[in-house]
Amino acid sequence: MRETVVVIGAGIAGLCAALALAGDARRLILVERDGPPPEEDPDQAFRDWKRTGVGHLRQSHAFLARLRTLLKAHHPRLLEELARNGVRELPFEGMVTELQRPTYRATPEDAELTILTSRRTTLELVMRRYVERLPNVEIRTGFFVRRLLIDRDASGRLRVTGLAGDEGGRTAEITADVVVDGSGKGGDLVEQLRSAGADVPEFSESAGILYFTRHYRLRPGRTEPPRIGNPPTTGDLGFLKFGVFPGDNGCFSITMCTPEIEYEMRKAIVNPEVFHRIAMMLPGLRPWVNEAQAEPTSKVFGMGDLICRWRDLVVDGEPAALGYFAIGDNIARTNPLYGRGCSFAAVAAWSLREVLDATRDPKARALAYHEAIWRELRPFFTLMLKQDRAALRRARAELTPGYRPSFRGRLMKSFAEDGVAIAIRHDVDLLRQAMRGFHMLEHPEAWLKKPGNLARVFKYWVRGKARNAAAYPPKPGPRRDEMMQALGLDPEVDRLTAAA
Repeated sequence: MRETVVVIGAGIAGLCAALALAGDARRLILVERDGPPPEEDPDQAFRDWKRTGVGHLRQSHAFLARLRTLLKAHHPRLLEELARNGVRELPFEGMVTELQRPTYRATPEDAELTILTSRRTTLELVMRRYVERLPNVEIRTGFFVRRLLIDRDASGRLRVTGLAGDEGGRTAEITADVVVDGSGKGGDLVEQLRSAGADVPEFSESAGILYFTRHYRLRPGRTEPPRIGNPPTTGDLGFLKFGVFPGDNGCFSITMCTPEIEYEMRKAIVNPEVFHRIAMMLPGLRPWVNEAQAEPTSKVFGMGDLICRWRDLVVDGEPAALGYFAIGDNIARTNPLYGRGCSFAAVAAWSLREVLDATRDPKARALAYHEAIWRELRPFFTLMLKQDRAALRRARAELTPGYRPSFRGRLMKSFAEDGVAIAIRHDVDLLRQAMRGFHMLEHPEAWLKKPGNLARVFKYWVRGKARNAAAYPPKPGPRRDEMMQALGLDPEVDRLTAAA
């Protein structure tokens, strides 16, 4: 008998759920609070699509190899449609350093490390149109979910049997065998479960940074600057991180990130003129944003409230509620710096498909999904927390007068910067393995835990900076004091605040 599955939200998470779960075994209903996308091209979608529930719609996005791998395996025609609409594929070869290029030889697994790149609106638009044509899938727009329909099974466990909300000015209810909650970071239905007695523990922690993004279009006749022979298009100055995100149809975006404690910088950077001046001070960005090369197509979009969050819907072997599954930011919310949000949603969606295909028992489904999420996503979440905390410590140290790192701190910094980073810029096989971890194709730290790989990293580390000189990238930008003074900002203000 065909099951009815209702999916809350038709953003990336909800669309991934539809892609994963669609088929003859299930009838899918996606409910979405916002209206439908524009009928025209990707440029109109970028300009006009109103997505109240997606505050980061026009921030830079990267779609990791794990997401592309899932689409290629299950929906190759969608990849073709994405390409026809300007979504690009960036292969592993583009990640190879100038030092590695003369001896690089492609391997079959390199194809798995291809990423997708476009404006978020373009990817979502094409996915939405594709999902609308899938059999047994219905998208109901303008449906604002107010509450879950909840009762209890014979053993007293909470059971979600559907949802209720406002649709077209009227109250509507949808009953379902399975409810998938992809309502995003602002979804509040978990609170209703808690009010009904569900145990849903939650961990949350600030990422400690703020995002600022501006979009551009290449001028007629211009092409993207070559990566080889130019300074890196990504960099970390401690007080400022930056990156270029190639887009679709001649577009790209620049994102800059500042620690929350850099109050003067974060206030100034929202000004488009200041944003442009900063970009022109960064050697890796100057070839992209100079006036002869590109023109801005947007204001500076800021994004804060970057809270990393993890929820568990099973505690001590007992599900919080039967028939309810959270995906995307509703189960694991991550720092966008690592570009894993969309891939997290896709991996969760296909994990849920395997669970639903394997059994009809509601408790067994809940337990299996919980195990899959911990296996597939938790290692990346844990590593992200460690990296965020380390970055915040560095930012605070920069603003602390007289700060001197401990011997252990200096040693770990040297191992990361003069060992690991240099090894993967020298050894293309180490780069390949590290990228498999970054792109969620393997455990994120598995490659470095292999004794042989660790020995190779150690070899480069002990050789010293002089012998490794060719592998160091050029300086990504000016020192903090230099940039602050060039912008007319007082470099001492935030130091005094940090000291207080």
